[in-house]
Amino acid sequence: MTTTRVAFKMKLKEGHAEEYKKRHDEIWPELKSLLTQCGIQDYSIFLDEETNTLFAVHNLKEGSTGANDLGSNPVVQRWWTMMADIMETNDDKSPVTVPLREMFHLP
Repeated sequence: MTTTRVAFKMKLKEGHAEEYKKRHDEIWPELKSLLTQCGIQDYSIFLDEETNTLFAVHNLKEGSTGANDLGSNPVVQRWWTMMADIMETNDDKSPVTVPLREMFHLP
């Protein structure tokens, strides 16, 4: 099965790295299931501690919608609300994300 890698960055508010990690270590089963159902696989988020920039990368199954359609899901909206106090967010509390262009890949 073919996959596409997707990468983006987000911004963590100063001093919230441990809380961010804790919340993700305790990710809700229903949120994990939603991500899997929309084709997201092998999802990792890294932190640049000098800038508080979060770097996220995951594989997306070919033909899947990815996270684009999840914003209206009540589980996702609850997650965004819970995370809004420690991340830069949009007016709807979704995290501000900046897509990144792949420049190199060594399979």
